Amino acid sequence: MDHGGSSPLAFDPRAVELAAQRYWDGTRAFEVDESSDKPKYYCLSMLPYPSGALHMGHVRNYTISDVISRYKRMTGHNVLQPMGWDAFGLPAENAAIKHHTAPAKWTYANIGHMKAQLRQMGYAIDWSREFATCEPSYYVHEQRMFVRLMKQGLAYRRNSVVNWDPVDQTVLANEQVIDGRGWRTGALVEKREIPQWFLKITDYAQELLDGLDHLPGWPDAVKTMQRNWIGRSEGLEIRFDVRDAGGAAVEPLTVFTTRPDTLMGVTFVSIAAEHPLATHAAAGNDDLAAFIAELRKGGVSEAELETQEKRGMDTGLRALHPVTGEELPVYVANFVLMNYGTGAVMAVPGHDERDHEFATRYQLPIKLVIVPDAVRDALREIGRDLGSHADPMGSALGQGGATDAYDTGAAVQVVEQFQQGLAGQAYTERGWLVNSGDYDGLDFQQAFDALATRFEAEGRGARRVNFRLRDWGVSRQRYWGCPIPVIYCQACGALPVPEDQLPVVLPEDVEFMGTGSPIKADPEWRKTSCPGCSGPAERETDTFDTFMESSWYYARYTSPGADTQVDGRANHWLPVDQYIGGVEHAILHLLYFRFYHRLLRDQGLVDSDEPATNLLTQGMVIAETFYREEANGAKDWINPADVAIVRDERGRITGATLKADGEPVVIGGVEKMSKSKNNGVDPRLMVDKFGADTVRLFSMFAAPPELSLEWNEAGVEGMARFLRRFWRGVLTHVGQPDHPDIHDLLKGGVVLDAAQKTLRRQLHETIQKVGDDYGRRHAFNTAIAALMELLNHVGRFNDMTDAGRAVRHEALQAMVLLLNPVTPHTSHALWQALGHPETLLEDVPFPPVDPAALARDAVVMAVQVNGKLRGTIEAPVGLDKAEVERLALAEPHVARFLESLNVRKVIVVPGKIVNIVAG
Repeated sequence: MDHGGSSPLAFDPRAVELAAQRYWDGTRAFEVDESSDKPKYYCLSMLPYPSGALHMGHVRNYTISDVISRYKRMTGHNVLQPMGWDAFGLPAENAAIKHHTAPAKWTYANIGHMKAQLRQMGYAIDWSREFATCEPSYYVHEQRMFVRLMKQGLAYRRNSVVNWDPVDQTVLANEQVIDGRGWRTGALVEKREIPQWFLKITDYAQELLDGLDHLPGWPDAVKTMQRNWIGRSEGLEIRFDVRDAGGAAVEPLTVFTTRPDTLMGVTFVSIAAEHPLATHAAAGNDDLAAFIAELRKGGVSEAELETQEKRGMDTGLRALHPVTGEELPVYVANFVLMNYGTGAVMAVPGHDERDHEFATRYQLPIKLVIVPDAVRDALREIGRDLGSHADPMGSALGQGGATDAYDTGAAVQVVEQFQQGLAGQAYTERGWLVNSGDYDGLDFQQAFDALATRFEAEGRGARRVNFRLRDWGVSRQRYWGCPIPVIYCQACGALPVPEDQLPVVLPEDVEFMGTGSPIKADPEWRKTSCPGCSGPAERETDTFDTFMESSWYYARYTSPGADTQVDGRANHWLPVDQYIGGVEHAILHLLYFRFYHRLLRDQGLVDSDEPATNLLTQGMVIAETFYREEANGAKDWINPADVAIVRDERGRITGATLKADGEPVVIGGVEKMSKSKNNGVDPRLMVDKFGADTVRLFSMFAAPPELSLEWNEAGVEGMARFLRRFWRGVLTHVGQPDHPDIHDLLKGGVVLDAAQKTLRRQLHETIQKVGDDYGRRHAFNTAIAALMELLNHVGRFNDMTDAGRAVRHEALQAMVLLLNPVTPHTSHALWQALGHPETLLEDVPFPPVDPAALARDAVVMAVQVNGKLRGTIEAPVGLDKAEVERLALAEPHVARFLESLNVRKVIVVPGKIVNIVAG
């Protein structure tokens, strides 16, 4: 504990913080309701997973939220800042396996630990609204929503390809598949098609896309990521007839393409291993069947498909080109997913990199059918020179009946030279059609329209709007999650659990070994009766994806204790005024968050379209890494707390040794705090050493919130010194003679001298800046920097007159209030020391700016000569331009510079700058 000494002015953070926290708890300071006549303000940070210990990312996230919340309360708002726990999920199952305990027991114990840590940080949280998402009183409402969505057709069941671990007998998330193997067992992962439950988020795709245009308070980067993920595309759906090896017609296949202009460049068709045509072809082909079985191993993520080696096998089937009738081989390919599009892709290796790689490997034809403007212009030039063909491109390439006068060879050579210049790469840009028969010479849109008209007339295709977004798969084959409220009956099929039988409660007192799910293994839990025919039936043993719980938690905070998912109070608080969380949640969580809000709206539970008006995405917390290399080449990562660091005068690390043995360690660089690099800093140790306010202060000062924050204990020590200096400054002032009120003095006719006016101006400029930084800009680092500078000004102000003491008192009292959002414990204590009764500073108004104090008697103006700064002058406010010009020319440095020059012109910008043109 850094007490800063033992004098009467010593700062004891722990005592100060405990006293403030006891006061807040005793007065229930941060509990709010809807009865206030103040404007509402709902400030929310993404709820934490109860891992058992806060990390610095939590501290940064919740301190940002707390600063905004406390500031908004000081500016007259009724502020809601709640907290809960995202309690279901795989980490609890993993911890249960490791610690030989039940996931519920581990989860609830961790919630207790983390809640105590959050309280220690002094966050202004309304704990009366707290819940854990694993509580039946919470998840009963999402079960009820799901039941209603089933009845409306927005929740449905279909087969889906998943990652299957054959040893653990469970589905794995994409991130749990490492090099094609299960993260825990090391078993080769299989692609398995199993029934899964889905929500029809695709029904809302266009609305979710359009809604982004009405979120000016969201970062552009997040909106761009969501637009790309939704992925609206306009294209053609085209039917290809298919024949088997004997020439007999089989089921046709359909492809969707956004590049119908490349249709004449199709040289083969790729289908997914799960495509019905693949199954058909494999029935009589053992080699193909074995290949398809092999493709079922490995992950199903798009990232893996993009990076893996492209592999395929000819099915023996032939697709007929819809324009030329040419037979095209149909390949099963490992980069085509049944879940995406139609499970079939028209392959254009001349104009798609993935198709090009595949065609090169299997020696399939590659046709160039699109060329850029420069090639088009060169072809036209050939045609004009020979003057004999209205459309030279088609004839030049032997497609359109060339005349004798047209130099076909020259045109072919132009195209061949362009193709050679691609150096074995696909040309993926839009351009002009060549080698395309009747469509030669058309641009992208012309070809699109012509082909669409043709296929629609023939009944072989149609224009389609497609979305990259796929329906949300919400079922997980895991235990620790919300049970999906479905009953299976042999006679009636899958039926929703009747609402009066909800919740379907997950048993918590179970033995969990990690192989299979306790509820799948428990016939008594599964057994029930059919709500349709009353016959014997079984419950669904899959549980919801934990994104379900985190997609509507924000709404439940508004309606604690409600019998329904939310009640009328929701429309008082929603939408969230400020949402705060990591940018890593930009796509999935924030998209599901927006989607679920629309489900609530369409059920008549909320009035608004979007869940949050403003979004702040804070950067990561990063720190130095240190390690030693072991004999086998592995790195033994060492925590920074165990390393003695040597820095140069600029704070850069120049050397590091292990404290335990004094021997050097390798400096690894700055990376995100993580367990894998052992570079995390325990907030509890920092709070014990420096106090919560110092940790809060550093986390806000070290970087703007949207950028990464580099942890630096020397910086934390600097914040501790600042707080001690501020503490001593206030208490020293309090111990001096009485402190007249500055406003009473001014009303009484007291005239301040220049130094007193300067300090008051500096104070009110700081109030103006800090208010803007807290409220509009969220630039907490520059607000703190301005307060540090102000403390320096106050420290140099030694005026002990009545007016001097009054000005100092105003400044220190305002600083206590200005710092309160960041250092609330310290401000609480110092407010009392300044003569105020113990009170909630959030209810003391934020200091107002006095316009009279901002007025200046004189301004400092830069003087430039030919655009370069040569001096400054201090000119009385309102001085006419001629006098300003005279002062500028007389300034010694400027006058010396002008000695050998002729002044041609003087430009005066009042109150700002004088520019002298001379030569």
